Amino acid sequence: MEDNKFRGRYRIPSARAQWHNYDGGEYFVTVCTRDREHYFGEITGGKMHLSEMGMVADKCMRDIPNHFPHVDVPSYVIMPNHVHAIIVIDKTKMGIPIVETQNFAALQSSRQLESLQKFGPQRRNLASVVRGFKIGVTKYARHNNIPFAWQTRFHDHIIRNQDEMDHITRYIENNVAKWESDEWNH
Repeated sequence: MEDNKFRGRYRIPSARAQWHNYDGGEYFVTVCTRDREHYFGEITGGKMHLSEMGMVADKCMRDIPNHFPHVDVPSYVIMPNHVHAIIVIDKTKMGIPIVETQNFAALQSSRQLESLQKFGPQRRNLASVVRGFKIGVTKYARHNNIPFAWQTRFHDHIIRNQDEMDHITRYIENNVAKWESDEWNH
């Protein structure tokens, strides 16, 4: 449906791959702060020293699987002005499938059904996971009157094989040590 109000003029095209629906898979994600402000702390002596907002970002990242049981975050790093993470969405963990046999009702719990009906398929994709992470950090900042803002979008890369996964994991693990030459360090 065409947007009549703006006639499609102010729409920014999605940076996501049009051939992929992002509801399963492994992704390398980078989320930046607005204007690359150092909200999350500083790196000194080759070590990241998290600020209060950095500790909140760290906690929100660790909590992703609690809010999205079908998601795992095997590797991430909080940097002064951005976060890198590997996010794995496992379609097989998206809830107990509805199974019906003869006179038996669905085995899926009513709570799971309510969740699926309330949020629909968008609750199951990469954008919803990143959005949830960003909202968690932003809510804390607002509630505690801490100046903070995210860059509007995020960058993702679909991880296609184990070699890419290994390379990206090493990149994340070494990111703090390479901060002086990092393109995000200004």
